[in-house]
Amino acid sequence: MTAPQALLDQDGVRLTVDDAVATVTLTNPAKRNAQSPALWRALTEAGRLLPGSVRVVVLRGEGKSFSAGLDRQAFTPEGFDGEPSFLDLARGTDADLDAEISRYQEAFTWWRRNDIVSIAAVQGHAIGAGFQLALACDLRVCAEDAQFAMRETSLGLVPDLAGTRPLVALVGYARALEICATGRFVHAEEAERTGLANLVVPAAELDAAVADLTAALLAAPRDAVVETKALLRDAAGRTYDDQRAAERAAQGRRLRDLAGLGE
Repeated sequence: MTAPQALLDQDGVRLTVDDAVATVTLTNPAKRNAQSPALWRALTEAGRLLPGSVRVVVLRGEGKSFSAGLDRQAFTPEGFDGEPSFLDLARGTDADLDAEISRYQEAFTWWRRNDIVSIAAVQGHAIGAGFQLALACDLRVCAEDAQFAMRETSLGLVPDLAGTRPLVALVGYARALEICATGRFVHAEEAERTGLANLVVPAAELDAAVADLTAALLAAPRDAVVETKALLRDAAGRTYDDQRAAERAAQGRRLRDLAGLGE
């Protein structure tokens, strides 16, 4: 058995690839995997570096916490070395501010690409940007000690890292509003009950549960999973009849491919 190939290890992010499975690991447990613009750039780069053979991407954090959110250094007047501070961003033009936040968001958007299925393995705290990073993935497997919280509003901010749409899709508008506006903790039991978590297991079983789910996802033919993911991901934005049409078109492609008549 060959060792997983390391494709990236910088700014608190490590990417390794083992055939069809990639693992993205947050590697700053001393700071509970706090996030920064440099980490977001590394996460974006991880998405760009994925080989075409990868079908499943697992996201995990080293240590006791998945990610405690944005590094508090961001809220100091000087911010991060070599980065615009929040005050600098506020003083910029609307276009510059929009462009900078858009660059941050890129770290959170590639996880839902149709050609991969992404799994967040969550233990301990997933707060703010950490919560949104877990929401960026297609699926979430959580340890029993997992705690989610969206603390942006308590800081006078909003969740802006692409987490609001998946949160509403998973738990509904009213619960999403309550979670975000209060900043309260959502513990693992509630996360599983409300659909935020696909599975909750004892912390000692988290790696094994993720491995089992990964194996199950790899069991079906890749193209069938890709087509199914595309159907489900876009279903909410289609009418019933449009979704039926999309199903017919996707099935037509699958039948022709299975019959050896595909492109």
